[in-house]
Amino acid sequence: MPASAPDCPVLLLQLAFVPTTPTPPLADAPAVSADQRATTDVDSRVSTAASGRHTFTFTRWTGILVVLGLFGALSRLLMLQRPTDAGTPVFDEKHYVPQAWQILQSWSNPLIGGIEDNPGYGLVVHPPLGKQFEALGMAVFGYTPWGWRIMSALLAVMTILLIATIARRVSKSDLIGLFAGIIALCDGILFVTGRSAMLDHFQVFLVCLATYFAVRDAEQMEARFQHVWAADRIHDFALGPRMGYRWWRFAAGVALGLSLSVKWNGLYYMAFFGVTIVAVDYFRRRRFGVRRPLLGTAFFDALPSFFSIVIVPAILYVVSWRAWFASETGVFRHAVESEQYTNTTGDWFWSFLPDALQNFIYYHVSVMRFHTELTNSNGHHHNWESKPWSWLVSSRSLMYYNPSSDEGIHKVILLVGTPAIWWFCVPVMLWGLWCLIVHKDRRWVVPVIGFAAGFLPWLVNLDRQMYLFYAANLAPFLAIALAMALGQLLRWQRPDVAAQPHSSPKTFVKARPGQLLVVIYLMLVVWNFLYFLPIYTATPLSDFAFDMRMWLPSWR
Repeated sequence: MPASAPDCPVLLLQLAFVPTTPTPPLADAPAVSADQRATTDVDSRVSTAASGRHTFTFTRWTGILVVLGLFGALSRLLMLQRPTDAGTPVFDEKHYVPQAWQILQSWSNPLIGGIEDNPGYGLVVHPPLGKQFEALGMAVFGYTPWGWRIMSALLAVMTILLIATIARRVSKSDLIGLFAGIIALCDGILFVTGRSAMLDHFQVFLVCLATYFAVRDAEQMEARFQHVWAADRIHDFALGPRMGYRWWRFAAGVALGLSLSVKWNGLYYMAFFGVTIVAVDYFRRRRFGVRRPLLGTAFFDALPSFFSIVIVPAILYVVSWRAWFASETGVFRHAVESEQYTNTTGDWFWSFLPDALQNFIYYHVSVMRFHTELTNSNGHHHNWESKPWSWLVSSRSLMYYNPSSDEGIHKVILLVGTPAIWWFCVPVMLWGLWCLIVHKDRRWVVPVIGFAAGFLPWLVNLDRQMYLFYAANLAPFLAIALAMALGQLLRWQRPDVAAQPHSSPKTFVKARPGQLLVVIYLMLVVWNFLYFLPIYTATPLSDFAFDMRMWLPSWR
C-alpha cells in the first residue's frame, strides 16, 4: 500500500474537527458569522447572479441526513401495526388512544372540537396537545394501529435528525453529528417510545426542537458580537450592545410551550433552558469585555428572555386548552357551579376570577394532587416502576407487551436502553461536566444542561411512582454527549508514532488508536441494538434466546 494512503482519513478528520478550546475574540478579526464558523456546508445555497434565485446544493451533511432519515424511517415505520391486544391498543396506549379518537370525532363541532369529555376517562391528567397529535394520525389512517402510532413514529425519525444536527452544530463537525445520529438511531428507549401511541416521544421531539432553536440563538448572538467587536464598537455603551430581537430564542419558547402542552415536565426545560440562556448571555458579554456585563444582561437579555421562555409558553399552554374552555362537558368545566370546588388551598386567592378560570385552576390543582399522591407511601406500587438512579444504567426495564402465549415462546416488547449506550451514561456525563467546569469547554453546555433538566427534578420526590419511559427525554442528550466524547477520543494519537511515515494500516492504527476504538464502539452499539431488536418488536423468541437477552435479573 502506498505510504500516503493512510493519510486520507487523517485529512478528513482534520477538516471535520476544530480545537476544543474556544478562542477569544480578536480586535483585528473580521466579522465571522456563526454559520461560517460552523461547517461550511450547513444548508448551503448558491445564488445565481442573473436570476437572484437560490439553488439547493447537495453536501456531505445532506447525504448524512438522508441516510440517517432512511434508516430511521425503516426502523420506526416497519411493522408499525404490530402488536395489538386483540386489535386494541397495548399498555398505556389504552389511555391516550381513546382520548385522541374522541378529540378527532368532536371536530364535527368546530366550536368545541378537540375535547375529551367522556366520563369514563375519569380525571384526564395530561394536557391535550399530545393526544391531538395522535388524532392527526387517526384522521388519515382511522382507528387502527397505524393511525395510533404514525405521528409518534414520524416525529421519532425527525428526532434522530434533530439530535444529529444539534450535535453537529455544537461540535462544528459532520462526523460528530453522524455519531450522534447513529447512537440515537440505535437506542432502545428512543426506538420503543417512538413506535408507541404514548405521549413521551412528542415531548422528546419538542424538547430537541427547543434545543436546536436555542443553539441557533447562541450562534446568532455570537456572530452579532463578533461583528460589533470587529467594528470596534463593543465599548460604545457600558452595558454592551443591544443585539436586536432574537427570533431563534422566541422559537425556542414556542417549542417549550408546545412541550409543556404535552406533559407538565416541560416546565423543567423552561426553567433550565431559561436560566442557561441568560447565563450564556452574561458570560458572552463578559468575554467580549463589556464594562457592565451583569447590568447589560439584566436590561437587554434577561427581561426579553423571560418573555420568550416563560410568557410565550404560558400563553401557548392556555391556548392548547381552547376546546376545554369552549365546551360544556369537559372535566371540571363547571366545578364551581356544581359545588365540587370546595376545600381547595388558595380559594381566597382566585375567588375574584371568572368562573371559567376558577374551574381551570381547580382542574389543575386536582391533577397536581393526583400526581403528588401517586406515591409508594400511599400504597401505590407497580411491578415495573423504577427510580431515577436506575435510569442512568437502564437497570430496571418496563414491560409494554407480554401476552399469554405458547409455552416456551416469548413475544414481548420490553423498554430497556441499549446497554452499549446507557452503561456509558454515568462516565460520559461526568466527563462532560468536567470538561464544562474545569476546561471551560462551552460545547458541553447543551448535553449537560439538557440531561440535567430531564433528570434532576425527578430526585425531588423519590416516593413518587416513576417509570423508565420518563428517561426518554434523557436519551437525546446522552447521544450528543457520547458523540462528543467519541470526537475527543478520535483525536487520541501517539505523538512518537504519529510523526513517523505510515507504510501500512497496522502502523497507522498504532499511531492513532482512538480511531480504532471509535469504530469498535459504534459497531458494538449497532450490534447491541440489533441483538435486542426482537424484544423491542415482539418478535417470537425461544426460552433460550429470551434468557440470553436478559442480561440483568431486574429486567425480568
